[in-house]
Amino acid sequence: MSIPSRPSYSGLSPLPGNQHLLVADGAGGQAIVDMSRQVAPDWFADAHIIYVVGDASPAFAGMPQKLQELQARQWHESPTIASALPRIAKVLADAHMGMRLYLAGTEGLIGQVMQLALDSGMEHSSISTEHRGTLARRLQCVHCKGITEEVTTQPAQCAHCGLWLLVRDHYSRRIGAFQGVCIHAEEPLNIPTAVTSFL
Repeated sequence: MSIPSRPSYSGLSPLPGNQHLLVADGAGGQAIVDMSRQVAPDWFADAHIIYVVGDASPAFAGMPQKLQELQARQWHESPTIASALPRIAKVLADAHMGMRLYLAGTEGLIGQVMQLALDSGMEHSSISTEHRGTLARRLQCVHCKGITEEVTTQPAQCAHCGLWLLVRDHYSRRIGAFQGVCIHAEEPLNIPTAVTSFL
């Protein structure tokens, strides 16, 4: 099903610039490795790679080593997206004209880092994105404004206020999340069975 509000991801491709910040999680690391075949051997001399290990899935166990072999000027490995965000914000704040941003992996990572980049004044044309991995959704409860990560069911329970939410097919670029509204406001005891819908 097509969701008009969901951003489109055209795939990573090298952009002309004098600095390159590459941020990935999970399978997104492979998107960086794949893009490396399109650039000159010294391209990564002006690059900073930040890789989010996440749940350390065995499928991605060798990814940090593959990325380090690209010999970027700077390398950082982070356990979670949340722990990577302050470093990314600092790099963006210190960036000069000509910085290019590459985001690859889950929609949660892309949405959160994209929000930081746009808030820092970066133009869309300076950002290259590629979605790889699960379609699990980052969800904002419209009632308490809390964010629940990795939502795969419909309905889904808000991790903050506990309401059961209808996960709407509306993606907010401003917050990098889908919207969820209370599914049983009229009948508080009538909670539909949660069904896996987003993988």
